[in-house]
Amino acid sequence: MSVNVLDADAASGRTRRRLAAANASLAQMAPDIALTLTIAVVVLAAWQYAPPLLGVPRYIIPTLGDCLAEFGRMVAQENLARHFFTTLWVSVVGFALGSAFGAAFGYALGLSAMWERAISPYLLTLQIAPKVAFAPLFIMWFGYTAWPKLLVTLLIVFFPILVNVLQSMKTVDRDLVNLARAYNMSRAAIFWKIEFPSSMPALMAGLRIGATLAVIGVTVGEFVGGNVGLGFLITYGEGQANTAMVFNAIILLTVIGIALYMAVAAIEKRVLHYIPRASH
Repeated sequence: MSVNVLDADAASGRTRRRLAAANASLAQMAPDIALTLTIAVVVLAAWQYAPPLLGVPRYIIPTLGDCLAEFGRMVAQENLARHFFTTLWVSVVGFALGSAFGAAFGYALGLSAMWERAISPYLLTLQIAPKVAFAPLFIMWFGYTAWPKLLVTLLIVFFPILVNVLQSMKTVDRDLVNLARAYNMSRAAIFWKIEFPSSMPALMAGLRIGATLAVIGVTVGEFVGGNVGLGFLITYGEGQANTAMVFNAIILLTVIGIALYMAVAAIEKRVLHYIPRASH
């Protein structure tokens, strides 16, 4: 009985400490949150009132109210949810595939200097080639399906992650690797115990970059040959001289990019919890 009471007291103490830490963190962040919200209010107010005061026509810069009204119309008449979730799905899948291939190639080339020297010229050539130019080619091959958008997204995400991972493999502490070899650790053990953990910060940095680029890849694919998606709505709105529709589609694309970035940042925080972070 006394043991249970002690356990309950210890759990209660831990809970109080967690709550106190959360409250302290929230209190520390309160000024930043207040400043961010103030800037948002000022920007939205300027968006609503500045164009009419400056005599800017609505077909050039629609006001916030115009965009909200058009947003409601798009939800009711343009099947906005279908366009949004199509772009979101392709962004997530393209980001995941590009990240997986980029990391796999980066680690593979980092483990073999010979293969890196042999393949690097071809990877460099593919990297230099503009990714937008591949979109029409993919459409000729795969038609007006999701594949062209997915492949463009994969290509755009692939290289930042490949470069980050490959560079991190080159900068692993060689003294640790030599020490592991002195203890007869296998090549696989050296990779999983030393090289892979050392590369994690660079990998996560590459994933953050790739999260923002994924939306660009999808949008390019939808510009060139899409018949559904937010990129298609931008081109459709341009053809209809519907600037508010274009604004809404751009904002929703930005929301998708921010969501992907925040998801990667949250994963990074959990995975790299052992790395101290500077506080300003």
